[in-house]
Amino acid sequence: MELKTMKTRTAKSSFPPLRSLKLAALAIGSSFVLAGCAGNPPSEQFAVTESAVNSAVSAGGTEFAAVEMKSAQDKLKQAEIALHDKKYDEAKILAEQAEWDARVAERKAQAIKAELAVKDSQKGVQELRQESQRTVQ
Repeated sequence: MELKTMKTRTAKSSFPPLRSLKLAALAIGSSFVLAGCAGNPPSEQFAVTESAVNSAVSAGGTEFAAVEMKSAQDKLKQAEIALHDKKYDEAKILAEQAEWDARVAERKAQAIKAELAVKDSQKGVQELRQESQRTVQ
């Protein structure tokens, strides 16, 4: 007894089954990630950013790093607006940028103040040298 197999054609899918499954899993995973980010206000980032801005102001950022401080404060205001509009991803990004601008302003202010202190010390040393030379002559 001989069996003959029949060759039949079926419509081919444009995606292999495994690839379709991967794409579906990716789409579902992405939507969960986006939904998770969109629903959570970045309150922790705001606290860190406000602390960084306050530290920069205390370090003299408004006097010695005015451009960086203005940028930090402007971005923080934009982040607050985005937060109010429930654009949490945008708010977080702006708050992070404001934090780094504030940190740059703080470091720049500290560096300038240290440089001024060094110059002041050098001036004091120079005055002492001049005074000691006057007393020797």
